[in-house]
Amino acid sequence: MQFSESRNVTRWFLILTSFVIVSLILWNTYTFFQIFKNEEKIKMELWAESLKTVNNANLETDDIELPLQIINNNKTIPIIVTENDTIINQINIDENIISNKEKLNQFLEKLKKENTPIVIEYNTGKFWYLYYGNSSLLNKLKYYPIALILIIILFTALVYNYYRSTKVATQNKLWAGMAKETAHQIGTPLSSLIGWLEILKIENVEENTIKEIQKDITRLQTIADRFSKVGSEPVLEELDLVSETIQSFDYLKSRFSKQIEFSFSAPTKTILVNLNPTLHSWTIENLVKNAIDAMKGRGKLSLTIIEDEKEVKILVSDSGKGIPKNQFKKVFEPGFTTKKRGWGLGLSLTKRIVEEYHKGKIKVSQSEVGKGTTMMVSFKKI
Repeated sequence: MQFSESRNVTRWFLILTSFVIVSLILWNTYTFFQIFKNEEKIKMELWAESLKTVNNANLETDDIELPLQIINNNKTIPIIVTENDTIINQINIDENIISNKEKLNQFLEKLKKENTPIVIEYNTGKFWYLYYGNSSLLNKLKYYPIALILIIILFTALVYNYYRSTKVATQNKLWAGMAKETAHQIGTPLSSLIGWLEILKIENVEENTIKEIQKDITRLQTIADRFSKVGSEPVLEELDLVSETIQSFDYLKSRFSKQIEFSFSAPTKTILVNLNPTLHSWTIENLVKNAIDAMKGRGKLSLTIIEDEKEVKILVSDSGKGIPKNQFKKVFEPGFTTKKRGWGLGLSLTKRIVEEYHKGKIKVSQSEVGKGTTMMVSFKKI
């Protein structure tokens, strides 16, 4: 408990520290931006004063070398000078814009929004208006915080994905270990039951009773075999999907209430796919039991097998309560359940068996609340 609390404190400390660092970087960037912007404003004011000096200078007597140098040294800041709404000069602007009057006017409107114009009274009562934009350096600095935030978001997503993947891998190992331990625990009493069955045979117990007990022992052996295969790579065989499916379906049909109306439809020919028979029977069992739970033990349940050129599909339909569309994907998440009792692992485990072990697909084909659901499993044909 103390270790868990310490880890949570460390996690929150790192999150808060990262937030503070990012905030400082953004604030520092904003400060630099304002400093550079003020410096460019001062440069433009000097440029405007130099332009005024050159315009009013006596070329024969006045020294205008410094004002000219200030004017000519501006290589980065775009400038448009107007008088009575007429453009009289433009500097550091692309030739394609200058040659197109409409584009030049649009560019002027853009400069008006970027900075407050500098008014130059070059003669008494006569004014020029200097409009200037941000330099390329300032524009790059303006977008730097956005780039920084995107990098941080990407980094956060990578870290989250890493920890999530690690957590899922840990959970998978835990479930696999629990499954194998369950198989091991079942094995001991199962061996004892097989011994007791032999004694019952010697005692000449009624044959039907022996057969039913044998079926249940075989079922327990199958369950133990299923759990032992979780977490390890199962062996796939070329098997007839129709016969494997109907075998599991018929067993379940005989074990449930007569209030369930079962129906089965499939092609009469053999359809070969790569299957692990033990895990496939588990898939059918989970889908059928899930459908029966959705109907609360009363209704119509159908299993249909159809095929096309590349795939064979198993459709399990029920007349149960249905699934809202926004939960179509959630039903396959570990722990998700709408039942008062249950771990929410059945469909999650089924998805793993179908997609990871058999390289197939499983999804909610269709569902309507109050009318029923159809689950679809598809496999590639051999």
